[in-house]
Amino acid sequence: MQSPESAMEMLRIAAGAAEAKGGEELVALNVSEPLPLVDIFLIVSAASERGVAAIADEIDERMIRAGFKATLREGRLEARWVLMDFGDLVVHIFHEQERAFYGLERLWKDCPAVPIPVVETAAGE
Repeated sequence: MQSPESAMEMLRIAAGAAEAKGGEELVALNVSEPLPLVDIFLIVSAASERGVAAIADEIDERMIRAGFKATLREGRLEARWVLMDFGDLVVHIFHEQERAFYGLERLWKDCPAVPIPVVETAAGE
């Protein structure tokens, strides 16, 4: 990874936000070898468009509070697959049907998994 401390901190914040809004099946992959400009993909599922949108909004809010701003955010209007690019971390939030259809884990199966830091929810988060 290019900047492991920054990427892991972003992963911790984004995963915590996703879990707080009911995100399911969180998977983090180290994609720094095939994609030199990105360190980690975080893949998250939700059972509905409303869930996808809520997770995206919570991640965006917490990342901004921590000083990380997305350079790209796609798919929020449809809320079936939201992509958020924070530089070292790219977050993919899928409706569960889209996740099964596109199978990013299969596409990136050669990339090692990254342990997702345990998130302790503090008051106000």
